[in-house]
Amino acid sequence: MTATRPQALVDKISALPAERVAEIEDFVDFIGERAREQSLLRAAANTSAPAFAAVWENPEDAVYDAL
Repeated sequence: MTATRPQALVDKISALPAERVAEIEDFVDFIGERAREQSLLRAAANTSAPAFAAVWENPEDAVYDAL
């Protein structure tokens, strides 16, 4: 897929009826919110990983690493 010039996208959106523009705006908001949520989840996982390392990495549970 080729990158679309921002102005070409603006031109296409401008040619749509108002209700479609509102739908596109909602979708763009959804995409942004999803990206923020995924970023927060990654940050939480990265922050908690050291705390759980002692629990995850132990000889008693090594058998489960092979599953």
